[in-house]
Amino acid sequence: MGRKEQSKNNSQQRPKRKRSYSYKSFEQINGLHPWQEAVEDGCILYKTRVLKGGNVAFFNFALAKEMGLIDNDHPHKMNHRLEKKLLDTFNLRIINEYEIENKIEFDPKSIKEHPFMATRYLQLQHDNKQGKTSGDGRSIWNGVVYNRGKYWDVSSRGTGVTQLSPGAVNADKLLETGNTEMGYGCGQAEIEELFSSAIMSELVHFQGISTERVLCIVDLGGGLGIGVRAGLNLLRPAHIFRYLKLNEHEEAKKAFNYLVERQVQNKSWEFEVDGKHYDKALQAIMKDFARFAALLDRHYIFTWLDWDGDNVLAEAGIIDYGSVRQLGVRHDQYRYDDEDRFSTNLNEQKAKAKLTVQVFIQLIDFIKTKNKKPLKDFADHKILESFDKEFSDHSLFLFAQQIGLDEERSYEVLDSSKEQLQDLFEAFSYLERFKTRTGEENLPDGINKPAIFNVRKLLAFLPKNLHEHWHIRDQYEPAAYTLHQIMLIDGVQAEDKTMSDYQEKRILEFFSKYKKFIMNFLDQQKNAKLALNYLAERALTRNNKAKVTGNAVEFVVREIQANHKKKKPKFSTQTAMELFIYHNSPDPTHRGQVNLILNVDNALGKFLEKSIDIVSTYAEDI
Repeated sequence: MGRKEQSKNNSQQRPKRKRSYSYKSFEQINGLHPWQEAVEDGCILYKTRVLKGGNVAFFNFALAKEMGLIDNDHPHKMNHRLEKKLLDTFNLRIINEYEIENKIEFDPKSIKEHPFMATRYLQLQHDNKQGKTSGDGRSIWNGVVYNRGKYWDVSSRGTGVTQLSPGAVNADKLLETGNTEMGYGCGQAEIEELFSSAIMSELVHFQGISTERVLCIVDLGGGLGIGVRAGLNLLRPAHIFRYLKLNEHEEAKKAFNYLVERQVQNKSWEFEVDGKHYDKALQAIMKDFARFAALLDRHYIFTWLDWDGDNVLAEAGIIDYGSVRQLGVRHDQYRYDDEDRFSTNLNEQKAKAKLTVQVFIQLIDFIKTKNKKPLKDFADHKILESFDKEFSDHSLFLFAQQIGLDEERSYEVLDSSKEQLQDLFEAFSYLERFKTRTGEENLPDGINKPAIFNVRKLLAFLPKNLHEHWHIRDQYEPAAYTLHQIMLIDGVQAEDKTMSDYQEKRILEFFSKYKKFIMNFLDQQKNAKLALNYLAERALTRNNKAKVTGNAVEFVVREIQANHKKKKPKFSTQTAMELFIYHNSPDPTHRGQVNLILNVDNALGKFLEKSIDIVSTYAEDI
């Protein structure tokens, strides 16, 4: 055998060397953040130390790749070097005022080079409504990540109690991290809450809604953890509104300009920052918040919007999943009980989003004139009329897709048949808002008067049924009773199972308008029957029965925790989280990969099947 052949054979037998990945990109997350320099008194800086122990319970590989923190070909599998880097970067605790006052010493080697900031912003929970005492009560901002022309913010919660927490303010004394004396004052985070946030934020992201996303969860043991979140802009309106409430003109201007510059840098807003950008920015804010409110309304997502601009991103998105709920049907009387007050409800979110825009109008007028006028002076501002139109148009656009139209055809019907679509939408809205006759009920976390109809079932049923009756389409009209029974939610109370005369009237009115709209649409297609079949398939997908509600996520997380505690063979919390998230993704490639796990006789396969049952059980819940 020649040397060349022998060398060739030897190389074929030699095992492939494992790829060595670099994790240097994490080193840019070092506590430094441009907000520290953007405005005076915008944050409190804390020395921060790396904790001993802890392990990475979840890492969002997909998000990390998007942020450029790991290579695109990195397998979705933890290794020792990556976990060590993550713990060194995120397994942190602040050295707070209590520890400084009591002269508690820590290993100097554990203390990070740069201090980390807890930001100041308005918060309803505080007696002071100007933001003098409020802000990040258990969070720090880890820093910024730059990748492919975009900046990402990174922050962590569960990192220790700051002087900005409601508990610390109410106690009127320094609090030790982990204390249980005051509500909103321990500075820690329950790991189940962090897992729920990781799941819900990814599912919300899949629906095209701006949101924080969970990058990493560190398990500290004892049911506690640190949750690391990331987003292109984690600034809240409350960060900026604080300076309006304090009547500090220069700082309000600097804070707002910071928001604009970040949005323009990330190409979220497409105009130049030239000193004349305020009206353009206001127009962008109006559009973002109107569309955001419409998305929440159509997806039945409750998030506590209010005047302070706290529980929302300044770019119009979701932050803080503690009180966020994805509702299975239109439970628009659900209110979250926040100890001393009840939250807003789904019906009030549009008005609260509009009020947020009104405060931005007041803010920009203040920046321009240096004169802070009363908020009520801007109640009739012309841009608020634009908000109403944008909200209405985007709601119709989303409803058209719910019916089964694709994006292109949804825009087309908005141009050609808007009035007819609006009539149908109003008839649909009557049905989705019918409530139980049994009255309001108390829940573990609030109150609700449940809806009794799941009208999404009707939108999934009708096009397929019309296709089956195509030969008698002109005469086709299903009985109101049939449609009523299809819509009833599972487990509805006996008092609500009987169809009233008023309900029958509304059901028949809806079907009449639905059929008129659909037939008008089909008349404009080259092959009407083929188009109806395509519409039926899309309607079935868009109105999937398996809607992941807040309660479903809560029980799925408990199932993950139970499997982890039992130390079941081959069960991985990381893989279980990814399986559940991707199984409920609208991306067919995600679902195709996950379906390979179904019916597998191991802990992960059984978990996935159990989680599917849980989602089905709570699909019409809150």
